[in-house]
Amino acid sequence: MAGLELCEPIELYNVLNQATKFSRLTDRNYLCLIDARTKREYDESHLITAIRMKQNALGLYVVPPSIDFTYIKHCVVYDGRTDILDFASEMGDTAFGVDEEKNAPSGSAARCGRVLQQFTRFPVQVLRGGYERFTASYHFLQTQKIFWMPRELEDFLPYPVEIVPRKLYMGNYRQACDQQIQKDLKIKAHVNVSEEVDMFFPNDSDNILHIPVPDSPEADMLSFFSDLCHFIDSRMNHDAVLVFSTLGISRCSTAIMAYLIHSCGLYLKNAWSYVQKCKRNIRPNRGFVQQLSEWEARVYMSTVTDISEPNY
Repeated sequence: MAGLELCEPIELYNVLNQATKFSRLTDRNYLCLIDARTKREYDESHLITAIRMKQNALGLYVVPPSIDFTYIKHCVVYDGRTDILDFASEMGDTAFGVDEEKNAPSGSAARCGRVLQQFTRFPVQVLRGGYERFTASYHFLQTQKIFWMPRELEDFLPYPVEIVPRKLYMGNYRQACDQQIQKDLKIKAHVNVSEEVDMFFPNDSDNILHIPVPDSPEADMLSFFSDLCHFIDSRMNHDAVLVFSTLGISRCSTAIMAYLIHSCGLYLKNAWSYVQKCKRNIRPNRGFVQQLSEWEARVYMSTVTDISEPNY
């Protein structure tokens, strides 16, 4: 069996907001989000694209026959507020005779996950803190909608990925221009790492840092790294910051890694792994990778990361 593991709210948020040309939610083998709460709770509100796992007369969870879990990369289960995967404590409430119109017993997500793990190749993830903790931070990802057409998922505009919880985000130009996204994430400061002009923030120049560089191996970002890090540090004390570039793949990921190296004590290899976990399709060009290596050497007085490895 594939097993169970806990999934942090920030991890699920970033999984929901991955995109290439379209949102990754359009891929049937990418994510299956399972709601293990009662029917009443699900009908009141649930997370976007979530389907409800039903129970039979004995209170046992029944796997939806319409879903092939074999190749689904992320199978995430949540209940109201599960925080642990301790099987013994979960069995304090019997698994039988559960009345669905009453509150589901503590640990229902873990019990549901143990049923699903028999059908998955990847570990089933149980959302830490459940629906309550997730929606406390990401209320805008809850819905009453049950059925999603493929076109609706294609039109879904993902949010910027979250790098530092509720403080630092990374995205693209389109997301930076969306005022609802700025409101939902409480973003007040922006780092624009693109050649586009900041016409959409005309009255807030103090909270904008514009680094107008092209996405070219010959472009110089290294000379901006120090100002970039100090700007983010100063704004993160009070506000959320969005770092963005045209497509949100090369220049903004370079800027984020430079910040993590300088202000979070990460070597380039660790910063790279962390940012790639937040956004799977980052792709700094070779010139920017070399500049990040030089920045690492400047911050730590030595080169730690071997950028000749294929992963870079």
